[in-house]
Amino acid sequence: MSSSTPQVITCKAAVAWRAGEPLVMEEVQVSPPQPLEIRIKVVCTSLCRSDLSAWETQNIFPRIFGHEASGIVESVGQGVTEFKQGDHVLTVFIGECTTCRQCKSGKSNTCQVLGLERKGLMHSDQRTRFFVNGKPVYHYCAVSSFSEYTVVHSGCAVKVSPNVPLEKICLLSCGVAAGLGAAWNVAAVSKGSTVVIFGLGTVGLSVAQGAKLRGASRIIGVDNNPEKCEKAKAFGIAEVINPNSCKEPVVQVIKRITDGGADFSFECIGDTDMITTALQSCCDGWGLTVTLGVPKVKPEMSAHYGLLLMGRTLKGSLFGGWKPKSDLPSLVEKYVNKEIQIDDYITHDLPFEDINRAFSLMKEGKCLRCVIHMPR
Repeated sequence: MSSSTPQVITCKAAVAWRAGEPLVMEEVQVSPPQPLEIRIKVVCTSLCRSDLSAWETQNIFPRIFGHEASGIVESVGQGVTEFKQGDHVLTVFIGECTTCRQCKSGKSNTCQVLGLERKGLMHSDQRTRFFVNGKPVYHYCAVSSFSEYTVVHSGCAVKVSPNVPLEKICLLSCGVAAGLGAAWNVAAVSKGSTVVIFGLGTVGLSVAQGAKLRGASRIIGVDNNPEKCEKAKAFGIAEVINPNSCKEPVVQVIKRITDGGADFSFECIGDTDMITTALQSCCDGWGLTVTLGVPKVKPEMSAHYGLLLMGRTLKGSLFGGWKPKSDLPSLVEKYVNKEIQIDDYITHDLPFEDINRAFSLMKEGKCLRCVIHMPR
């Protein structure tokens, strides 16, 4: 840790001033880290669909989006003992305090202290650390990585080896980890099972990777984007259904080809109507549906009670059930040992100044993950 007291840093950040409008590269002032916080020089950040959804629909502005990121600790606040200047870290959008009821339960990763941040302010004092010409700029998902520097609570960062490529593992901050965990932790996909995945973006394809590694014998993908259907085959999904090309409802197709329904189904789109479809696509008796997507509209869902009465189960999955500080280091190790794949999800590498292009590519369905590289 530097002996000098951290000062305000002026740097570049991509600021969203209004919903759906292009991000504007601004000079922002980033406050020093407060007690139990760290300030990070962002090295790489990737665009997640939840960033896109929030940019299109939420009403907290001006704001700095971004939450899948890797970087290097620039300074630490009072009371921080876990990190020091120069440490390499992953950011996480949910933290782990290790002491609350949820953290100690062993049953959950929804920390009561550092859970989902919804107001655009820091957990510790409900204030922002970003300013443009004295005007406060709000945070996103406790990270705000579309900035050359950001401040996060020390519970929302995970230390990693300096030998691990930051431009790859930033995907473990959300998408890839969320998909793997949904298959492993939440669903506990069993050997020889049949799996159907709705939505073949990064999360859906990570579910496929997780299911395959757990021995699923049949993985079926569902998506109405022909480009994604084609890419899915490279991730081991041999059967892909495009609902737009079907002559019958997709549920009927799945039931017919699986002899009554899949053992497991995963909703990775963020469409509450699709949750019902996924639930209907499971078999009676033991079919399990896991929903991972974040809906842009219509957060309420409905389903006929008979689907549950016949033995189906519906579960939600936040970050794949991983406790970030406890579990992410083992995922990083699996990547280093080539037990899991990350690189193939990266379809574009872009400089920071091209961040709006990343939004366009994702909106048009032409990418999986765009990794955005910050100036060195």
